[in-house]
Amino acid sequence: MKFTDGYWLSRPGVTARYATEVADVRADEHRMTLYAPVKQVLSRGGTLNSPLLTVACWSPAEGVIGVRATHHAGSVRRGPEFALPGAQPDAGKVHWDGAVVELRSGELSLRVDTSQPWHLEFTADGRVLTSVGERGTGFVTDADGRHFMLGQLSLDVGELVYGLGERFTPFVKNGQVVDIWQADGGTSSEQAYKNIPFHLTNRGYGVFVNHPGKVSYEVGSESVGQVQFSVEDQSLEFFVVHGPSPKRILERYSALTGRPALPPAWALGLWLTTSFTTDYDEVTVNRFVDGMAERGIPLSVFHFDCFWMRAYQWCDFAWDSDTFPDPAGMLNRLKQQGLRISAWINPYIAQQSAMFEEGMREGHLVRRPDGSVWQWDLWQPGMALVDFTNPAARDWYTGKLKTLLDQGVDCFKTDFGERIPTDVVWHDGSDPERMHNYYTHLYNQAVFDLLRTERGEGEALLFARCATAGGQQYPVHWGGDCESHFKAMAESLRGGLSLGLSGFGFWSHDIGGFEGTPTPAVFKRWVQFGLLSSHSRLHGSKSYRVPWDYGEEAVDVTREFTLLKHRLAPYLQRAAQQAHTAGTPVMRAMVLEFPDDPAAATLDRQYMLGDDLLVAPVFTDDGTVEYYVPDGTWTNVLTGAQVTGPRWVREQHGFHTLPLLARPNSVIPLAADDQHPVSAWADGVELRVHAFADGAERTVVIPSTDGPGETARFHLRRRGGRLHVTTDSAQPWQLRFGGPDGTVHIQPAGTTEADVPYPA
Repeated sequence: MKFTDGYWLSRPGVTARYATEVADVRADEHRMTLYAPVKQVLSRGGTLNSPLLTVACWSPAEGVIGVRATHHAGSVRRGPEFALPGAQPDAGKVHWDGAVVELRSGELSLRVDTSQPWHLEFTADGRVLTSVGERGTGFVTDADGRHFMLGQLSLDVGELVYGLGERFTPFVKNGQVVDIWQADGGTSSEQAYKNIPFHLTNRGYGVFVNHPGKVSYEVGSESVGQVQFSVEDQSLEFFVVHGPSPKRILERYSALTGRPALPPAWALGLWLTTSFTTDYDEVTVNRFVDGMAERGIPLSVFHFDCFWMRAYQWCDFAWDSDTFPDPAGMLNRLKQQGLRISAWINPYIAQQSAMFEEGMREGHLVRRPDGSVWQWDLWQPGMALVDFTNPAARDWYTGKLKTLLDQGVDCFKTDFGERIPTDVVWHDGSDPERMHNYYTHLYNQAVFDLLRTERGEGEALLFARCATAGGQQYPVHWGGDCESHFKAMAESLRGGLSLGLSGFGFWSHDIGGFEGTPTPAVFKRWVQFGLLSSHSRLHGSKSYRVPWDYGEEAVDVTREFTLLKHRLAPYLQRAAQQAHTAGTPVMRAMVLEFPDDPAAATLDRQYMLGDDLLVAPVFTDDGTVEYYVPDGTWTNVLTGAQVTGPRWVREQHGFHTLPLLARPNSVIPLAADDQHPVSAWADGVELRVHAFADGAERTVVIPSTDGPGETARFHLRRRGGRLHVTTDSAQPWQLRFGGPDGTVHIQPAGTTEADVPYPA
């Protein structure tokens, strides 16, 4: 939100007050509180009739420093608040040196010279990361009497800002106005389903604004050398998170706000849905499932979208008996074919649903201040909203879902949760403005906790559309409603990369696009992109997404990339473990892996899939693609062709290939079984060795299929013309050098050490 009129003036009706100096400091061993008048105080009389800001500074975790600026401390704080499961008491130390007071936490320091005008300086590794200057801490009132707290952090020359959730606007956020406010706005506007008040920059730090309500950002857009954030409140709290690498920033941020759960490995396979408003019944479902099998396309999950329930009655969690007369039997028959089952749900209760009367009677629905149930006619006629701040309502809602789990459903697509009203009263007394964004967290948490309880740790899985800070704990999330063309495909990728830089480890999207019907070219290219994402789902709105509707070549492409993903499953599951333990996303913006390469700073049409695979989706009808290759010799996994960077590359690809490049000195483990996402990955594993330089060493972990552990470990070391391998695996394994047609060395079971020639 902008408060100024250019550099010198305020907007009409706006009065701004900023901290000017430090009048007093109170400190103990671990924290300090600064008292800052909003004018220079020259005499005792200057202390009268003027505000004094209270600025508390502490560290909730090593390498993280919190700052909370407060105007009037007596305001009622009704919640909700973001949970900080990783917070630790007294992680910082306060040091005095004359007029300078400093709070240190790890390598990060907050330095304040109390003899000088107001200035907070965050330093690490001997350099200034960012600072708060003369207009950096304050409050503003506007013509309507609203009270805002604001903060400003400086941007250095060349400093770039990323994150703030799944945003489909330009990847680098400099120059943008961003409101952290949940909205159902599709993928082609400034609105976002997943609004996260966290950003990081290419200067070694991130910033989390700890406020669940509306946070308005001016990212170099009001004061061009500042990131400004403001909230309508009496206090504003933010955390500066030190890296210095972007991976370390995400590690610290996700430790503070919650790490992603590890999704089950079976979810790595291909998902197929009924689509949304298309006609379907059990015959249709069987035709889809049988059609995939007949064409040799392995399917892992079948998803039933909205109309598995009766029209006008979403959500009552009752199968439409006209189209699905035997739901339990149908689900059992599908599961006998090796499929998992996903079902669409949302947190809204239509008036025609039997659950509406029950929920109203029992007090489970959100109410207006006059006591009436909040309702409107958007989406479902007369729909109401489940009040997840009421424990009884949460149990009531999840109890209905348990019935579906007992029938054979394995996971839920938790759709919606964005259009949450503010003219309501919540059961626990929460502030309606703060609950607008936070509602999605309670919704997804309730469903995820049910799945974890009923299915066990490591088996819980959502397909969620909306989220706020901390929502990364409940994967997986998908990119929402996009159109079915190349521009929408590219904007979806931008959103996913931004979400990954906001602490989320797993992300998917509707293969083929949601609205409209893709051309065969768009469908085939989106299939490639989708099956080289962390999770892969074919889904549409008014048209099916079965590949044969888009031609025989689309069938071939879908088959080839599904089989490829199955072979990549141990590699992808290892990346999933990294997301779970360190907060590093499976799909990574290039700047995350190559922070020291200036060319990587703005790339948003390519990404790293795990540590070692570069993916550049094709966004053109003629197969032309431009992408950047960092330093070293990169090998196309599909063709064996090599390209040496750093440089830009322009290529043309048919529908069976794309730039899928293995990093120099990388070893990619490929499962022997290409028919299933979950198999005995270590048995017959192929270690694909790429451009392994003399002196290079690499350890490859074959992960467990059912948790964070591992089943085998290989260590490779090249010395001159020989490659030496040691392993703890008792299973057969093999080495392959370069692309799919490279030299192969097969090792029988029990071979724990091998020394083979490295091809010239």
